[in-house]
Amino acid sequence: LDERLSGIQNLRFHAMVYNVPSSIREQRIEEMLHMVELWDKRSNEVRTYSGGMKRRLELARGLLHHPKVLFLDEPTLGLDPQTRNRIWEYILEMRQQEGTTIFLTTHYMDEAEQADRIAIIDYGKLVAMDSPEKLKGIVSQDIISVKTNDNEQAIEEIRRRYQTEATRNGDEISFEVSSGEEFLPSFLKEFATKVLSVNLRQPSLDDVFLKLTGHEIRHEKVHDEFKALVRQHGRRMRH
Repeated sequence: LDERLSGIQNLRFHAMVYNVPSSIREQRIEEMLHMVELWDKRSNEVRTYSGGMKRRLELARGLLHHPKVLFLDEPTLGLDPQTRNRIWEYILEMRQQEGTTIFLTTHYMDEAEQADRIAIIDYGKLVAMDSPEKLKGIVSQDIISVKTNDNEQAIEEIRRRYQTEATRNGDEISFEVSSGEEFLPSFLKEFATKVLSVNLRQPSLDDVFLKLTGHEIRHEKVHDEFKALVRQHGRRMRH
């Protein structure tokens, strides 16, 4: 971004460089600025923008010319849910109507669900890659998530009583059972550790990540790990 220019001037320059047709240029720019909620600030110099505003303008700039291949590195990090949803509606419409190929790094698993193929990276290593549905098939059973007054004791009791391993996920612990609806009544009746809350659900991509890595996703490290993997593969290709 050129901080001496206004937001709209930056987009006009970008549109000209990438040959966005003049007949749709201003309409496309207005669409982008409304989408990232910068229309009211379009005439302000970019140097007056906050960090979040600059990030949104960069995203608008990247989408403006409708590239055939789009690389997005945590594109909606820090955005409010409404703006995030608008951006994804636009991106998915581009993919559907224009066949755009999208490479995305994200720690939002609902965003990852939109992909045709997902690579799970942990500490710079590729641990799995497949379609969302096939990855979720790794966790083939129902998921029980519980909060207790003593999670360490609960993990040990689950291991001893049910011969299965529970994993931590924030202030909850989770474990797999073959038939959750049948399991829950007896679990609540027999379990000695005090249960504060319990939830039964189908497996998600978060559960897949937890099962493959043994820990929940670390939001702040996702794009660093992806970049490290890209650099590593780049070195191998050069050799």
